[in-house]
Amino acid sequence: MFGLYLYFYRMEIKHIFFDLDHTLWDFEKNSNLTFEQLFKEHNIQLQLQDFLTEYSPINFNYWKLYREEKISKEKLRYGRLKDTFNKLNHVIDDSLINSLSEEYINILPSHNYLFDGTIELLDYLQPRYELHIITNGFEEVQDLKLEKSGIKKYFDKIITSESVGVKKPNPKVFEFALNKANATAQNSFMIGDNLEADIIGAINCGISSIHFNLHNEKFSNKKYISVSHLLEIKQYL
Repeated sequence: MFGLYLYFYRMEIKHIFFDLDHTLWDFEKNSNLTFEQLFKEHNIQLQLQDFLTEYSPINFNYWKLYREEKISKEKLRYGRLKDTFNKLNHVIDDSLINSLSEEYINILPSHNYLFDGTIELLDYLQPRYELHIITNGFEEVQDLKLEKSGIKKYFDKIITSESVGVKKPNPKVFEFALNKANATAQNSFMIGDNLEADIIGAINCGISSIHFNLHNEKFSNKKYISVSHLLEIKQYL
């Protein structure tokens, strides 16, 4: 009986919206490789792993502020580096921090590791659905990430929060994406890693969601599907 229900449920779905960073594109790995390159080029006398350990939660908090429209893109880029160096008591000129923040963005798309199963999943989904991207990432680098990682060809519409003027989980982003893709909430699915921005944001707009829960964290909400490997999505779509 469940198999029959799932069959008819799948028949209703026509559009799949993906987040990019931390969902398909392995942001942490690619970011770490970028910092490794920058540290060598600028001869920064810090243990890279010490820097990354402090940087990760600081960056996470800055992105939360950015999503909430509390800081600018420029403040995010500068502040996350400045705060990390301060936490490590490493004295560094503001001019170098500004250079690092700009070079980081330029170098980042040259590293293009994808999560395991990305290509297989997209190959499976593309003949069945129209695929799209909704991302809060910076517009100037997201297209490069898609192009250089070889997955741009899978997607019809690419929606950046900067093109909308607000960021996920703001409902305006999802409404804009649905309109641009000529989709409805009822015939769409959202797949992403960020519970607040991707999953709850989509659910609040009536869009069913799949949470890519890479580290298999425990959450109590039962309003969405949770997977820890991308290929698990195939059983639902």
